[in-house]
Amino acid sequence: METDAVIKQLLDSDVPSIRYRTRVRVLGEDPDAAPLRRLRSEIATSGLVAELLTGMDESGRIARPASVYAKWQGAHWILAALADIDYPPGDEKLLPLRDQVQQHWLSNRFQIEFPASSKAAAYRGRGVPVMQQRHRRCASQQSNALWSVLRLGLVNDQTHELVERLLHWQWPDGGWNCDKNPDACHSSFMESIIPLRALSLYGRTMGDADALKAASRAAQIFLKRQLFQRQHDGSTIKKEFVCLHYPLYWHYDILHGLKVLAEAGFIADSRCVEALDLLESKRLEDGGWPAEKKYYRFNREIKLGNDNVDWGGTSSRRMNPWVTTDALCVLRAAGRLQSFGNG
Repeated sequence: METDAVIKQLLDSDVPSIRYRTRVRVLGEDPDAAPLRRLRSEIATSGLVAELLTGMDESGRIARPASVYAKWQGAHWILAALADIDYPPGDEKLLPLRDQVQQHWLSNRFQIEFPASSKAAAYRGRGVPVMQQRHRRCASQQSNALWSVLRLGLVNDQTHELVERLLHWQWPDGGWNCDKNPDACHSSFMESIIPLRALSLYGRTMGDADALKAASRAAQIFLKRQLFQRQHDGSTIKKEFVCLHYPLYWHYDILHGLKVLAEAGFIADSRCVEALDLLESKRLEDGGWPAEKKYYRFNREIKLGNDNVDWGGTSSRRMNPWVTTDALCVLRAAGRLQSFGNG
């Protein structure tokens, strides 16, 4: 199937978010044009959003489940999903949800830090442990909140505090890691990709040079490893890194890495080539890309690992529209979209 045919299939989707992603991220249409604004408004009233907001109470907060970080139905994940599906910005209906998430990740326990010399000591203390002069913090949490609030156009004074925390916790090699093993001295892919994305967006949106510099440093963690390879022998760091997924939540794969580097302006770097080649090699006969694995179960029962939304499941032969729009977007940014058939 040619690229044009795949795009037509995506444009015929009954999910407004898929149509919007295709028109704006793949075809490059102006999001401020009236037809695109109307399409984006459809997202807010779509069945997909209704499914995501199943646990929202009358106050506008996610009350079920009560835990903000409950995987994958808590307020943290709902806010991030709304941001990723292009929910229209500036909707005051989401302010209580924003406050619920930001207040959680800016509570006192994330302001306190303490020295620790062992994993046991790190877990016993209250606050953020510092080991070998490195803050052991899951920065994907604060950065996912930051990115979501920016994307949803809901920035307030607390949003800037999230940036301050991320800059304060950044490791010498440019990333972040929550590993409480004192010997851990390299940043984590999973804990660094979302801060890179969030700080890059913050820097571009706010004109903040410090955030852009921090994002550039973080990008090097991925680029010097070709996005998925160990430096010393070129082997694959983790099998999961070279499989395609949607949603990623806090996880990492090459498509997500390429998408973030494209957003941050690094997709033309030659060190992205191997990951781009690998992504192209995963194209299916139907013209799209599959979700090869997933991190969720579609089930609205409140339970660890459940998601209120069916994101298309997995298949070795059938394209997943969310993965496919992301893949096309990345290849367009890399100047490779024209390489498919006559598309």
